[in-house]
Amino acid sequence: MQSTSGIQVEIKGYTPGTIGRITELHAIYYSQNWGLDVKFEAEIATQLSEFLLRFEPSHDGIWTANLNGEVVGAIAIDGSKAKSKGARLRWFILSPEYQGYGIGQLLLEKAIVFCKQAQLNQIYLWTFSGLTAARHLYEKFGFVVDEEYTDNAWGNSVTHQKLNLKL
Repeated sequence: MQSTSGIQVEIKGYTPGTIGRITELHAIYYSQNWGLDVKFEAEIATQLSEFLLRFEPSHDGIWTANLNGEVVGAIAIDGSKAKSKGARLRWFILSPEYQGYGIGQLLLEKAIVFCKQAQLNQIYLWTFSGLTAARHLYEKFGFVVDEEYTDNAWGNSVTHQKLNLKL
């Protein structure tokens, strides 16, 4: 258990139901706040499931933030292409009611420490413009934008941004 801003949070790895809960958190947040559709939810569920089926602990990691037995946030590192492209930070999400308490920072620290211990040289992630709090957190840890494009593959136009962190 770790305490952050008076909240007792437990950071764990995979537990049964993690795929569904991470998918649910993404689907609800991005539908309500960004108008993303079922294609986005299906992509999250599919890619997360594929990741966990090929999970290799030497270069992959997944962590959940748990409060009172409920998963309220998550983050993952996909290191399958770490040698050529870098480790990919994925599925970073925190339930809106727990944002602003430092839980996201704990999750991001956990992922970065893992990458350093696994001797991965670079972390990259894809996000999109407008996620100001997340962008601020990434920049606090040294991530920088190095690529952008706009599309509407998920039912609403978003400007995708690739951020990198050299370790």
